[in-house]
This record gives sequence, C-alpha cells and structure tokens, in this order.
Amino acid sequence: MAAANVRRDGTGDPDPCWMMLRRLSASGRCSYTVGMTLRRTSVFRVSLLGLLLAGCAERPAAVVGEPEPDPEFVAAVDPTAPFTLTDQTGAEFSSDALAGKVWLGAVFFANCPGPCFRENQAIADILKEIGDPDFMAVSLTCDPANDTPEALGRYADRFQADAGRWKFLTGEMETITRVGTGLFKLPVEVGVHAEKGVVFDREGKLRGGYSLTDPKRVQLLKDLIREVLADEAAAAGKGSEAGANP
Repeated sequence: MAAANVRRDGTGDPDPCWMMLRRLSASGRCSYTVGMTLRRTSVFRVSLLGLLLAGCAERPAAVVGEPEPDPEFVAAVDPTAPFTLTDQTGAEFSSDALAGKVWLGAVFFANCPGPCFRENQAIADILKEIGDPDFMAVSLTCDPANDTPEALGRYADRFQADAGRWKFLTGEMETITRVGTGLFKLPVEVGVHAEKGVVFDREGKLRGGYSLTDPKRVQLLKDLIREVLADEAAAAGKGSEAGANP
C-alpha cells in the first residue's frame, strides 16, 4: 500500500482505527466491538463506521471460506469432534442430534446492527420453503455473554422459529469458536462473523455455502440444500432396492 494512501495519526504513524476499518471492509466482516471503540473517536471516524456497516450489509460473499479463518487454528481443530451447547429453550443440545440430517449452519449475534436480521430472515424463509423434516438449521451466537438462552428465545420468536427445526445456540465462546471456525470453516470472534450459510449432508460433510444477505446467493443456497436432500434420498432408495434383491 502506497504511503500516500495510508491515513496517519498525529504522530505520523498509520492511524490504527483507519487500518482496522480497511481490514474489516476487505474481509467482509462486521464487528460491533469496533463500533463501540469508534464511538469515542471523531465524528469522521463514526461516519466511516456507518459507511462500513452499510457496505458490509450489501457486500455479497460468494463461497465458503472468504474470509478464511486462521489456518493455524483450523489445523489444530478436529471438525468431527462432537460438541454440546444450549439452545433457545434452555435445553442442552448435542451435535449427535444432527446425525442423519441435512442441515444449515450460520453465525450471528442478537445485537447485530442490521445484517444479522437479514441473515436470519433468509434462514426463516428457507425453512418455510423447504419443509423436509430431515432438514434443519443451526445458528451459533458469537456473543454468548449477552445472548443467553432467554435472549435467544426472544430473538427466535421474532422469526417464529420452530425450536425443533431451528436451533439458536449459545455456550462457552471456546466451543463456539471451535465449531464455527473448525466445522463451519468461517471466521468467528466475539461480535465478528461472516454472513454465510453452510450446508452439511447426512454424514456431516460440508457441501458448500453462500451469502445469506444476497438474494441470488440465497437462491443458490436453496438449490444446494435441495440437491443434497435429493441425492441422499436417491442413495437411500438404491440401498433399499439392493437389500431387497440380493
């Protein structure tokens, strides 16, 4: 980056807030923690944050893995390791419940300034349109300190979420980070996440994913879910026929 393009502070060093905004904008991430910090800075910086959040809400993210999570962390994580968290009803949720299901995973937080509502509205629409009982959704909060089961219950009510098919999960941040980064292959930090949905088949394999805030990408996500459901239903049918005709 040329020196002329770098905003500097009063000491002549690169302005750390400006550099953080550039990194977040380039990665497509949203962060309320940055916003809380910038509220204490100049009006110019707060205006920059508003532009960034608006851009983040509109920026389409095409495929799983952009932005990439920390490769060193992912390498140390076993994506097949089981996990246990707490859902919006206060009940314990084990990843064992996902066995044999086609499911959609996503990361959000309830106090997100806008994009998360669009993300979860898209999930609500997907669940309504694809009513297959073998399909469900799992939404992980990346702000567990604030998103208690009670808070998630109120949030889920905004989308008329069926707790049997759509799990809003909270728990220890360490577990959430492991699941989001290691299993979903998405960046997860406190208040920071990618606005994507990722699809897993009945064997727990990640099959792909798309942005949940871009209508065209959401349609591709629906197509992928239907494809996985159809492929596995056909495979199950062939297995039954083979068993009946040795």
